[in-house]
Amino acid sequence: MAQRKPRYRVDLIGLQTVCETNYWRLLKLMPGMHDHSEHRLHVEAQDGQQQVLQMRVLERCRYTSTLQLIHQREHEWMSPPSMEVRLYHDAGMAEVVAAYNRRRFRGVYPYPNEQMLQPDEKFQLNQFLGEWLGYCQRYGQSAHPVIIQR
Repeated sequence: MAQRKPRYRVDLIGLQTVCETNYWRLLKLMPGMHDHSEHRLHVEAQDGQQQVLQMRVLERCRYTSTLQLIHQREHEWMSPPSMEVRLYHDAGMAEVVAAYNRRRFRGVYPYPNEQMLQPDEKFQLNQFLGEWLGYCQRYGQSAHPVIIQR
């Protein structure tokens, strides 16, 4: 007799923590976000290949901003991965709102599903953004000053 896996429950505190950390990482990587519309960060991969994180402001409002992050590499046979991130300045949080041609992620998805999304897809995307930004903070080089705190 097969045992049923317990239903996934959203870890709201964990998700908020990840989103708050991502907000501060983005502000450190793009300190002139309110004045400039684009910033490029050059990152050398472990194999020595140069990569670029392009950060572009798509929308500026009083309490929110929307950024597009594009990871450019030398592969011409594959389109560069990108995501849109909404920054909530009043709450100090950044949330992934679009990735791999999808918009608006729900907190929980039934599994299995036709879209092949994980039950915690929203959490995983935001956690991936944090890992990506952390890597860029450690190994990135910028023509503009980047704020680094240790």
